[in-house]
Amino acid sequence: MSVRAVRGATHVDADDREHVLALARELIEKVMTANELTGEDLISLMFTPTPDLSSVAPAVAARQLGLDEVALLYDQEMAVDDSMTRVIRLPAHVQTDRSQRDLTNVYLHGTQGLRADVPAILHP
Repeated sequence: MSVRAVRGATHVDADDREHVLALARELIEKVMTANELTGEDLISLMFTPTPDLSSVAPAVAARQLGLDEVALLYDQEMAVDDSMTRVIRLPAHVQTDRSQRDLTNVYLHGTQGLRADVPAILHP
């Protein structure tokens, strides 16, 4: 079993607590489903929302999903000129037998262009 990292991101329409939490839950669930992960496989989740999202810490969504044993970290994405606004990025550290190239990074709701260079991106 190896420790690997899988990435994800989602765009939210508005800085509304319930909307942010719903999309953060969706992101976590899709990362887990796409990579056949359980809560036992997750080592840590880091959430880095853009500075324009301040209504709630997206890490709350992980607790709402019952991920009580997973280490959670919340930081703010750096403000960069002309970058996409209202984005939650998620790197997840996981235990898996899969190789890094066999993991699926998940980009939702218009964030696919953030890492178009990364293979195996799920575009729902």
